[in-house]
Amino acid sequence: MIAVLDACVLYPTVLREILLGCAERGLYTPVWSERLLEEWRRAALRNGGPGDAALAEAEIARATARFPDALTAPGDEAPLWLPDPADIHVLATAVASGADTILTQNLRDFPARELSGHGISARAPDAVLMDFWLGDSAPVEEVVAATHAEAERLSAETLDLRALLKRARLPRLGKALGR
Repeated sequence: MIAVLDACVLYPTVLREILLGCAERGLYTPVWSERLLEEWRRAALRNGGPGDAALAEAEIARATARFPDALTAPGDEAPLWLPDPADIHVLATAVASGADTILTQNLRDFPARELSGHGISARAPDAVLMDFWLGDSAPVEEVVAATHAEAERLSAETLDLRALLKRARLPRLGKALGR
């Protein structure tokens, strides 16, 4: 599976780290554009101020180093249509990269009838990660455990796994792994 990561799954950190960890284990191939990375930067600035924007810049550099082939120039946007014109660049990136999936939390913005003609579907990360886990639980559990440990290290607190995943908008995965 080749998946464009929408900005809303690149920011916040826990969700991004789980998704990228699964990509490192070969479960799928991530793709993004410079515009998606810029949306990530702007979201960090808007939500956390200059400190978070600087952190996002470092995380973007790290992500692009981890996945040097992920950066794709979007194709022609003119023949494409979506309900929100501001999202057409995401579809253009998917088309240009040969992606079959757009990973997004905003499924309403990517109607199946508009994507299917391009051989693309929009899916929520929770559903995709659950499919990965059901297919082979070990790599997903390893990634989640590493992300959980890093979140605890950075916060200097014990964090409930299920609650952490729920905050990352991964409630089904949290229920499955939080037992």
